[in-house]
Amino acid sequence: MCLTVDCRYAVVTGANKGIGFDICRQLASNGIRVVLTSRDEKRGFDAVETLRQETGVSDQSLVFHQLDVTDSASIESLAQFVKAQFGKLDILINNAGVSGVIIDIDAIRAGKEKVGFNWEENIPENNYELAKECLDINYYGPKRMCEALIPLLQLSDSPRIIDVSSFMGQLKNLLNEWAKGILSDAENLTEERIDEGFGYK
Repeated sequence: MCLTVDCRYAVVTGANKGIGFDICRQLASNGIRVVLTSRDEKRGFDAVETLRQETGVSDQSLVFHQLDVTDSASIESLAQFVKAQFGKLDILINNAGVSGVIIDIDAIRAGKEKVGFNWEENIPENNYELAKECLDINYYGPKRMCEALIPLLQLSDSPRIIDVSSFMGQLKNLLNEWAKGILSDAENLTEERIDEGFGYK
C-alpha cells in the first residue's frame, strides 16, 4: 500500500482478463494503486482476488469498480469513486474493446503475415449491430472516459492517458474505403467529422 504523498493512482478499463489484467498486475506490483474495472461484477471481483493472491498486494492497492464504457452513468459513478477515494488520477488506460466482427482468431493469427492472405474471407459475420457496438465501445468509450476523468487527471503532477489497440485496429484492415479515407487523413481528422460520418451527430 502506498503510504506517502507520492501515491500514484491508475484506472484500467476492461481489465478482468487478457492485456488489461496483466497491466493491472504490473502496475500494482510497482506500487501504483489500481482500480481494475469490468462490465461483469463477478469477473471483476474474481480478477482482483486472483491478482491479490498472485502478487501479494494489499486490498487498498488493488480494488474493483464496475464499469460499462457505453453507459455515461456508469462512467460518472467511477469518476465519483476515484474522486472520493484518491482525490486525483495519474493514469487512465483505455483497454476495453471489442472486434466488431465474429472471426476465427486462430486463422487470423496464422495467416495474417502470409502473402495473399485474404482478411475478408476470415470474417464470417459482420453486421450493423456489431459495427455499432464496436464504435460505441472502441471510440466513444475512451472519449467518454477522457471527458469524465480529465478533471481528475489535471490534478496529477504527471498525468498519462494510454489507449490500447491491436492489429485488428490497423487502418489497412478496414474494408470500407470511405472510413479508411477519413481515418487516414490525420491533418483534417476531428471529433465532429468522425461523429458526423458515423451517424453520431
